[in-house]
This record gives sequence, C-alpha cells and structure tokens, in this order.
Amino acid sequence: MTTPFGKAVRHLRDRKGVSQKEMAAALGVSPAYLSALEHGKRGMPSFDFLQRVAGYFNVIWDEAEELFRIAEISDPRIVVDTAGLPPEYTAFANRLSAEIRNLPPETVRRLAGILEKACNSRVKPG
Repeated sequence: MTTPFGKAVRHLRDRKGVSQKEMAAALGVSPAYLSALEHGKRGMPSFDFLQRVAGYFNVIWDEAEELFRIAEISDPRIVVDTAGLPPEYTAFANRLSAEIRNLPPETVRRLAGILEKACNSRVKPG
C-alpha cells in the first residue's frame, strides 16, 4: 500500500538515484520514518519536512506546490466531520468508510471525477 505522496517521493528518489537510507540521512529523519511515509503507514508530514524534501530534490516552485498538495491528500487515516450537516451527509460518509476497501478502482475514479466536477463548478468567492 502506498499513498499519492509516497508514490511521488519514491519517483523523486528514483529520479535522483538515491536510497531511502541516503535520503533519510540528508533530511535528518530515520530510514524507518521515510519508509513508513512511502508505504502509507504515516500521516501527513510536517510543513518543515515537506520544505526539506523540496530542497533536497531541488524542485522548482510549481513542482514543490504540487508535492505539498499531494501530501495534503495522502493521509491514510482521515476523519470526516459531518457535524451540523444533514443526516444524508453523515450516512454517505459512513457508508463510504465502510465500503471503500471493496470498491473497484474504476468506481473510485468515477466518484473522484464526480467530486472534482462538483468542486470545480462551485462559484468561487473573489
């Protein structure tokens, strides 16, 4: 199992040709921590860690921004707060939580597309 952030870090490491051990030493973390991040066993890393990763790989601003965005959506243990929302929102969140492991990848992609479309169609303030 991995997360989008773990996949991105692995790609950056492969591109640079460094091991987890080398990268961990350069960033001042343990190889076990880095492995746990790459394999989706740790939550979102700190902003400081993300900055060190971006600096280590010498990524340009746009790529660093994308890395930070990916980290935000990569926490494998999320909490959905539906307090104050209509009951059907709570029911949906609980149903998704119970069924997510059983959904085929195509269904997840379709649901993500529906969500993305809904989010993009909202009127943005400003």
